[in-house]
Amino acid sequence: MSVFTRAKNGLFGQTKPRNPHSIENLKYLCGVLNRNPIVSDANRDLLIETLRFISEILIWGDQNDSSVFDYFLERGMLTYFLNYMRQKHGRYICVQVLQTLNILFENIRHETSLYYLLSNNHINNIIVHKFDFNDEEITAYYISFLKTLSLKLNTQSINFFYNERNHDFPLYVEAIKFFNHPETMVRIAVRTLTLNIYKVPDPAMHRFILDRTATEYFSNLVWFIRTHILDFDRLIRNNQDINNRGRVTCGLEEYLDHIHYLQDIFLLNVDSLNNVLKDQLMNRLLIPVYVFSLIKRDKFSRITDPRTKLDQSSALFLLAEFFLVTRYLPVIEELADIILSANIETVEAVQRRYGEQISYSLPPTSLDICLAKPDTLTNKNNSEISLNALDINNGASRHHHGHEPNRTRSASSSPISFATHHPLNESSTKSTSLYISNWTDDEKTKLHIDQLKFNEADLAKRPYFEALIQALDCTENDQKCFYALSVLLTMTMNPSVDTGILESVGLTVKCSNKTFYNTILVDQLCEILSLSVSPDSKIRLVTMNLAINLLKKLVYDEEEKVSYLSDHHLARIEGVHEQSTEDLRRHYRQQEMFLDMFEDEYRQMELNPIRLEYLLKDPCMLYPPTTTPLSGVEFIKRLPSGDIERARRSIRMFFLIRGLSLGLRSVTETEVPLTKAENLVKENDKLDLNNSDLIACTVLMKEKKDRRFLVTDPMQFILIEPDVKRLGWGIVKFCDLMQNDYKYLAARLRVTVTYINDMTVGKGIGDLKLLLFLVYFGTEIDVKVANDKEDTRSLHITIHKPVNNTYVKSNPPILNAKFTFDDHIRCMTAKQNLSKGRLR
Repeated sequence: MSVFTRAKNGLFGQTKPRNPHSIENLKYLCGVLNRNPIVSDANRDLLIETLRFISEILIWGDQNDSSVFDYFLERGMLTYFLNYMRQKHGRYICVQVLQTLNILFENIRHETSLYYLLSNNHINNIIVHKFDFNDEEITAYYISFLKTLSLKLNTQSINFFYNERNHDFPLYVEAIKFFNHPETMVRIAVRTLTLNIYKVPDPAMHRFILDRTATEYFSNLVWFIRTHILDFDRLIRNNQDINNRGRVTCGLEEYLDHIHYLQDIFLLNVDSLNNVLKDQLMNRLLIPVYVFSLIKRDKFSRITDPRTKLDQSSALFLLAEFFLVTRYLPVIEELADIILSANIETVEAVQRRYGEQISYSLPPTSLDICLAKPDTLTNKNNSEISLNALDINNGASRHHHGHEPNRTRSASSSPISFATHHPLNESSTKSTSLYISNWTDDEKTKLHIDQLKFNEADLAKRPYFEALIQALDCTENDQKCFYALSVLLTMTMNPSVDTGILESVGLTVKCSNKTFYNTILVDQLCEILSLSVSPDSKIRLVTMNLAINLLKKLVYDEEEKVSYLSDHHLARIEGVHEQSTEDLRRHYRQQEMFLDMFEDEYRQMELNPIRLEYLLKDPCMLYPPTTTPLSGVEFIKRLPSGDIERARRSIRMFFLIRGLSLGLRSVTETEVPLTKAENLVKENDKLDLNNSDLIACTVLMKEKKDRRFLVTDPMQFILIEPDVKRLGWGIVKFCDLMQNDYKYLAARLRVTVTYINDMTVGKGIGDLKLLLFLVYFGTEIDVKVANDKEDTRSLHITIHKPVNNTYVKSNPPILNAKFTFDDHIRCMTAKQNLSKGRLR
């Protein structure tokens, strides 16, 4: 502040009060604004500080003195804010005004204070002010200010922003213009704002959004999402280096944000908006981009634009994510119906219609221009950006289906219409293209008969479903197979998919009677299991896991514990089980650390089960399968490299297939693990030490010093102290498992080779002699033993317990101490015993 300015404020104005949080100080600051109506370089810093102090006083007044807001409104101080922003040197003032208002609205707690600030329409005038949005700082503060205002919306405060008489809603209209801003945080703030507005139960406001902005906003939003998806697909195709997956990760995260935002809109249950969004999604994205990319473009379609063609793996991935996240019944049910039930005539009609329509053209008018048109409402039906209804049953296509019964009014004969023709009907939530719930009893009976007869001829009549089954082929690699299994799992487990749609193609996941399961699909799943245990298999563990999960859902009733699998398919699975056992027996002879690997793999499978939602979020799965561990890809998500990893893979395959075999036969696992945790020594147990080898030692841990006895045991690290009440007995003070020598384990636990007569499967399969040599000893402990360089009688022993979560890198030791023995001989004996417990 210059000397002249300070003199001016002191001589010709009020003296600044000592108490900064008082109405007197607010009066003083108002005088500063009144004396400085023009922004200049001389008073710019003064005005910025004045605005900041005003926000502090208003926040204080909201909690302590209501007269502060009375004076603020009486003097119309928000008018000064607007005047400053409109001036030439207003850039710095704009930033400070937006920051001040943002802080102010964030901290106001009383509704009365909020209503005072929102009165006189000054906030709306600030919202529509022509800011310089080329300035990133102004844009950030502006969007943050709008989002903060949206958090204050309710049925009362919405009236300060939406003017029903003038059909004006600047808070919403100005915000959605930033829906495609290059900055991610700006887009997220806009989406948060729209959700906050949509959830306010105000029919008049919803009517305005529907009439003036819904089609324009949702059509441009879907186009923006589609553009990002096409770019994402090209990025995956052109970037096959899995070590350079930063951009792919960002693209994946962006797509997840898109579909979660769409699901959040659907969850608000604003039927009129959901209908418009649903039609835009189906006709601009899901059908022409996702579904059409499942089959070869030249097979049925007239569309030749290569820019709209996705790679089949990308299309499967996008569909799997969409089915996983979205739960809106009209969209999910119609999409599943098209994929599973659409026949050849329907596919040809739909693709021909989309080839003739504008579904691949850019929005002819930008969102800013659309929102600026005053006659948008009157010309709604003739708007260039609105989509025409795509009725595949009109004209020539109708006579193709005229002779068919009225049964399948599903995807095979469903019109795709738009809510823009009946935009104000809030109760019209039922999809116009799905009629599953309207089937008669005769039609349902006929459907059940058709289910029992589902064969390859029926599959050939459904091109999209056939493409999904063919993607399960793992001849070259399992990338498409993984995502095809993901689509089937997410689709069948989505609660919004009607059971009748799934049962029409033999997907018996949701029904109790699974006798009519899809034999073609089960044959393909059995083939995947067979290929997974073959030498040099190209199938990863995650793909194997998904195939087993889908197979069990198709043929096994979890509640009744009954399997409906035929003898033929069960025999194939038992053959795979026997083959996996033989492969494991081979690795058992070759690997010295086999039992250690077995223990670790069993523990990892129990502690970290595979979850599909996490797999679909991993960008590594979008690349062709790799083998090298240097890529940073988790072991279960890539192919094995080297003999040790092949042995680990065989162990996991054995567990997966063994679990499937026992589950289908309703047999409880009793052999694994053989060693139970309750049979091991625990802390505070009392042991008889009369026949045990003990080594006396002194344990030093930080400032603590204890006299203990180290028990020579091949399985556990045990420290005891003598029991003063019983001679020859000791009390366990510390114990935990170690890596173990299988020779010691076999001697201690009397592990014997056990043969059992396995079940007879079908005909021609004899008794299966299974070698049960696999032993599980619980959690493996890493024990490190090092000599003390200064004292030959001492050892430094550190024990690490593996963490349960594979994503947790830190692993603090559970024991880190210096052990001092009576002499050098006892020290060397203890080290030798500990080493024997860790090495073969």
